[in-house]
This record gives sequence, structure tokens and C-alpha cells, in this order.
Amino acid sequence: MPNSLVPVFDGHNDALLRLHRSGVEDPITPFLEGEASGHIDLPRARAGGLAGGLCAIYVPSPSMTKDANGDFPTPAQPDALNETLAMARLLFDIESRSNGALTVCRSAEDIRRSMDAGSFAAVFHIEGAEAIAGNLDALYVLHQAGLRTLGPVWSRPNIFAYGVPFRFPSTPDIGPGLTEAGRDLIRACNELKIMVDLSHMNEQGFWDIAALSKAPLVASHSNVHALCPHSRNLTDRQLDAIRDTGGLAGINFGVLFLRDDGVRDTNTSLDLLVRHVAYIADRIGIDHVALGSDFDGTTIPAELKDAAGLPRLIEALRVHGFNDEELGKIAWRNWVDVLGRSWSA
Repeated sequence: MPNSLVPVFDGHNDALLRLHRSGVEDPITPFLEGEASGHIDLPRARAGGLAGGLCAIYVPSPSMTKDANGDFPTPAQPDALNETLAMARLLFDIESRSNGALTVCRSAEDIRRSMDAGSFAAVFHIEGAEAIAGNLDALYVLHQAGLRTLGPVWSRPNIFAYGVPFRFPSTPDIGPGLTEAGRDLIRACNELKIMVDLSHMNEQGFWDIAALSKAPLVASHSNVHALCPHSRNLTDRQLDAIRDTGGLAGINFGVLFLRDDGVRDTNTSLDLLVRHVAYIADRIGIDHVALGSDFDGTTIPAELKDAAGLPRLIEALRVHGFNDEELGKIAWRNWVDVLGRSWSA
């Protein structure tokens, strides 16, 4: 990438789901060479300084029509494991066909080495553990395949936890927390050094994990509830707990999680995104805030547009007053540090 760009390691993208469901016979070639759709491909990543990130595997519900409460349905997903394996294979096929332009990373040193070499540092992440049964056999196999971070739930219940529905305005205090199977999952993740992602976890689940986990508390793509009262966002008390464990919050670029009016409006200033970064930095410290774009998974400000627009966000952060050292922490260093601590905790 150009030397003038600040490198970005990003806490969340849904590119694998987009490619998997694109209907294109070979989705890998356009991802490697450039395409018109979506937020991320390798040319746009290079253009914007996107040096790597957590590449999510997420299996949507068969129907995404909301119920009368505005919540997503929770039907059984008998194909969740097969869908998860298909997206994992897609990630590894991209790596094998990229001629070194993308590397699946299993350690913080892998990430640093890949970034230094100009190779996109991809981390295998699962968002919503429907592919994993209560016996956890799949967790151990997926870890051997490279799984390094996992969100127990998306915004719907499963056998492990409740998951926070998408509601505005609302607190995240909706529903019960971890099940006994969920407690077993968290213990196993600690044993395997798999980072537990708290985004999409409701408040009770958050505190259940905080009481049980030995690793830093990390929310990969969640924002500030005090600025935007969406159920997916973090309360001040949750932010304080993240700080106290040496954890991190990655700021989601989705306009629904940035705006105080709950409107899905792409005409949303990057200044709002900067406000969320600055709030967390001021409250719990610069070492505990990073970026978690949700590229290819949410509606982002038109001013940003896609991964190639990341320099505009970096400049907005700079104009706000963040210096070069602080920008490096927000853009990539905090993520690499917390992953290193999580994978050795």
C-alpha cells in the first residue's frame, strides 16, 4: 500500500457471506482483481490502507423478515455447519489463489508479519455459533482449521445465549444471558485461546461472560449507547468493564449505530463516527478503542463509501485532534495488541 496511508486493521467485515451468496460461479477472481459491488475487495483494500481484519462467517436465518416486535426470527438452521465450512473454504481458497496477497493469520506475530509484507492479514472469525453443537466437537476442529475469534450469538437466540435484538431506542438489557451450554463454550474458548466477541450479546450475556472469562472483554463492532441509544451499543458501565480487563471496543461504521435518531440515512457525517471514537477514548482510554467497520454487513456513510474511503476517516480523526501515535493505536495497533493478549491469556 502507499507509504502515506495509515494502515487499518479492522474488527469486522462480512465479505465472505457476500461472496458466498453472490451467485457468481467464481467469486474469488473479482475479489482479488476488483469489483463494483460491496465494500471490500483487495484493490480497494490496498487503496484505502485496509491491511487486515476479522473476516466473519455468519449464517443468516432462512427468513430475515422481522416479527411483530421488530426482532429477527430464530428458526432451526440445519445447514449452519455446512454453510460455515463453505465460507471457511472460500477464505482458504482466496488465500491459496492470492499469490501472497492475503494471509490467514493465527497469531499476533502472523498479523504483524503479513502487514509488514503488504499481505492482507485475515483472521478467521465466526459470528453466531449455530454451527457448533453442545458437545463442542466442531469448535475444536474449527480451531485446528484456524478459528481464532468467535461471537457466541448474532442477534437471535441459540443454544448458547439469547443475543440482543435490534431495537431503537432501547437498552441492551433484553432477555436472559448464557445457558449452561454457553458457559461451557466460554470456558472452551478460554482453553483454546479463542477470543470471545461480545458484539450482538445482550447485557445479561455480557455480564455472564465478564464473570466467567479469563480473557480481555472485546466487542468487535459496537458503539456508544450514550450517543446512540440502540440496543446493540455499549453502556458506560460495559465500557468501564472493557477497560478494566484490558479489552477493546471496535467502532461500527453502520449509520444505525451512530445516529441519535435511529434513521438509516447514508447522508451521515463522519464526524458522528469520530464522536464515538472520541467518547470511548476519553472515558476509558485511547488503548481501548479501535475500528470495527461491519463492511459488507451494514449501511455506512456515503462519504466513506467503501474500504478505499478509509483515508477520509483517518483524516477526520486527525482533524479532531488525534496525533500520529494515537491514530496508529486506533487504526491497527490496539487490535493487534488485544488479539495477542487474548490468544495468550
